[in-house]
Amino acid sequence: MVNTNVRTLLSADEIAARTRELGAQITKEYAGRRLVLVCVLKGSFVFTADLMRHIDLPLRVEFLGVRSYGEGTSSTGVVQITQDLNQPIEGDDVLIVEDIVDTGLTISHLLQLLRTRMPSSIKVCSLLHKPARSRVEVPIHFLGFTIEDKFVVGYGLDWAERYRNLPFIGVVEAQ
Repeated sequence: MVNTNVRTLLSADEIAARTRELGAQITKEYAGRRLVLVCVLKGSFVFTADLMRHIDLPLRVEFLGVRSYGEGTSSTGVVQITQDLNQPIEGDDVLIVEDIVDTGLTISHLLQLLRTRMPSSIKVCSLLHKPARSRVEVPIHFLGFTIEDKFVVGYGLDWAERYRNLPFIGVVEAQ
C-alpha cells in the first residue's frame, strides 16, 4: 500500500444522487411503518448517515459491528460480530444497510441472525453489489450500484482501515 493511487469509480455526485433516489424508494415502501435501519459497521456508516437524511419517516438507527475481511482484500468467509444491537427489533420493520455485497456470506449470516429476533420484516439495502464474487444468493431489495470485481475503497469502505474518508468510491491501483 506504500505507493498507491485511487482511481474514481463512482463520484461523490453519483453517490449522492443515487442515495437520494434510494431514500425516496424506502420512504414510499415503509410509509406508516416502524422502520429500523441496521447499519453494518464499519463500512456502512457514511452511507447510512447520508441515506437516513433522505428517508422522510420517523425511524430508529441501530449499529451492528461485523468483521469478515481483516487486513486483506478478500473476505475470510468467517463472519465475526464485534458489536451487537442495543435495542430489540421484535415487531419492527428492519432494513439492513450494507456498504457492499460481494460473496453474500455476511448478509446471509446477518439475515439468519436477525430473523431469530422476530422482526415484522427484514430487507437489505446495499450501496454496492459485486455479483462476480457471489457465493451465496441473497436478496438485495434496494441497490445503489452493481460493480465489477474490483477492490474498492472510499465513502466508508476501507483497505486495512484506510481510505474510508474519501468522498467517492475508488479502485486502488498499485504503482
